[in-house]
Amino acid sequence: MRRTKEDAQQTREALLDAAELLFAQRGVSRTSLQDIAKAAGMTRGAVYWHFKDKSELFNAMMERTASPMEESLQALAHTEQSPLAELRRSAHDALHRIAHDPRTRRVFDIAHQKVEYVDDLLGIRDHHQDIHRSCQQHLLTALSKAQAQGELPEALDIRIATLSYQAMLNGLIHEWLLTPDSFDLVETGLKCIDLFFAGWRQAGATTPSVASSSPPSASK
Repeated sequence: MRRTKEDAQQTREALLDAAELLFAQRGVSRTSLQDIAKAAGMTRGAVYWHFKDKSELFNAMMERTASPMEESLQALAHTEQSPLAELRRSAHDALHRIAHDPRTRRVFDIAHQKVEYVDDLLGIRDHHQDIHRSCQQHLLTALSKAQAQGELPEALDIRIATLSYQAMLNGLIHEWLLTPDSFDLVETGLKCIDLFFAGWRQAGATTPSVASSSPPSASK
C-alpha cells in the first residue's frame, strides 16, 4: 500500500513537471491534457486519475511553488519580531526565489504572461482571486499589528497601504519577468519596500493641499 501511494505521488509530480514545462513553452491555452500525458510518458487516463481538468492541474502546479510564500505571509500574524522587519524578510525570500530558482521563476512567468482566463480556464481565475484575497488579508493583519505596536502611525490607512504594497510588488515582478536584464529584482525590490515603509511612517504629516499649492491667480 505504501509503495502504491509513493508511485501515485511520483506520477502526480511527473505530470505537474510536464505541465509546467509545456505551459512555459506553449502557453496554457495551447497545451492539452493529451500533450501533458504524452510528455510525461503516460496515458490521458493517468491525468484524469489525479486531476479532473486542466484548471485543477494548473492550480496544483501553482500551489506547490506559491504555497511556501503564502505560508510565510500567514506566519507574519504570529511573529514575535517586528512585523515590518518580518514583512521585509518575507518579501526578500520571495523575490530571491523568483530571481534565482528556475522553477519558481518559470511558474511566475506562466502565471503572469501565459494564461488566459477563458472557457475551461475560468477556474484558474477563481483560484488566483482566492490566493490574492488570502495574501491581502495576511498583509492587512501584519500591517494592523505593526500599527498597534507603534511601528506605523495611527493616521495611516492600513487598507490603502495593503493594496498599494501588493500592487507594487506584483507590478515589479511583472516588469522584471518582461525585462529580467533591466534591473536586479531583489535589490530593487528591497529599495522599493524601504521607500514604502518610509512613506508610511510619514502618514499624517502636514502636507500642502492642491488648492494651497496652486499658483495665485493673476490680478485683474
